[in-house]
Amino acid sequence: MLDTLDCIIFDADETLFSFDAFHGLQQVFTACGAEFSAEDYAEYQALNKPLWVDYQEGKITAAQLQVQRFIPLAARLNVRPEQLNDSFLLAMADICRPLPGAEQLLDSLKGKVRLAIITNGFTRLQQLRLERTGFSDYFDALVISEQLGIAKPDRAIFDYTLQQLGNPPADRVLMVGDTPESDILGGINAGLKTCWLDHGTRSLPATLRPDWQVRDLAALQALLAAG
Repeated sequence: MLDTLDCIIFDADETLFSFDAFHGLQQVFTACGAEFSAEDYAEYQALNKPLWVDYQEGKITAAQLQVQRFIPLAARLNVRPEQLNDSFLLAMADICRPLPGAEQLLDSLKGKVRLAIITNGFTRLQQLRLERTGFSDYFDALVISEQLGIAKPDRAIFDYTLQQLGNPPADRVLMVGDTPESDILGGINAGLKTCWLDHGTRSLPATLRPDWQVRDLAALQALLAAG
């Protein structure tokens, strides 16, 4: 399959890297001498998830998202939301690791196709993580929505990434990601081939039809190696 591709674009969180927000927040609270429970996390996500939808739809900015999601928790810790957000991003950089098979997959692709990341995550975390894992050298382009002011699934962020990759034909580019509503929808709208990394934790909307679906990165590596 690789001979049909010029470029592969990856999502970051839960596509190449683990993202355990519960343990990240737990680490921050422990450092402040406070406990963080599953109930606390459920309350956080009840606020955080709708804000992410608003961000992806262009209704709020990255800065607004990072502050608003932490207002209640910051009040509990008697710190500013901005301070709590900074501590959280640093904690996530410390605990996040490449998903199983990520390094082997990237090793197998380096030099054969151009590689890029498009992420709706935040600049500080993404750059720290790439530096600490040594993954920076694999990628020809790193596109972060916070820097561009456009988030997936907006086609414009995909078009911008293709420009950074030398404007390859869209049908020779593969988008790989775990979130159907941003990665797969965005890839389809941009005319790219798409592969959904299905961790078994969410359903695929009936309106979305990725070209391929895999359970893990080892399966993706096998798919790409197949003739």
